[in-house]
Amino acid sequence: MNVMYFAWVRERIGIPQETVETEAATVNDLIAELRGREERYEAAFADISALRVALDQELSDFDAPLSGVREVAFFPPMTGG
Repeated sequence: MNVMYFAWVRERIGIPQETVETEAATVNDLIAELRGREERYEAAFADISALRVALDQELSDFDAPLSGVREVAFFPPMTGG
């Protein structure tokens, strides 16, 4: 699956996107796998209350299943102005 990172998430991890082979059942499971990779992932996902997630370009929850999902995007909350 393609995993994309935006704004400060991308800055902490150091890449805008990557292809991830995973057996994760939910977004939370995927985050746990990513956090276990390296310190930069741990830093990016240290406080998931400061993050939002989209699955195949649709806003979603962290307990959402990943079955059939092709793209996961992590980004901070957006504000209007």
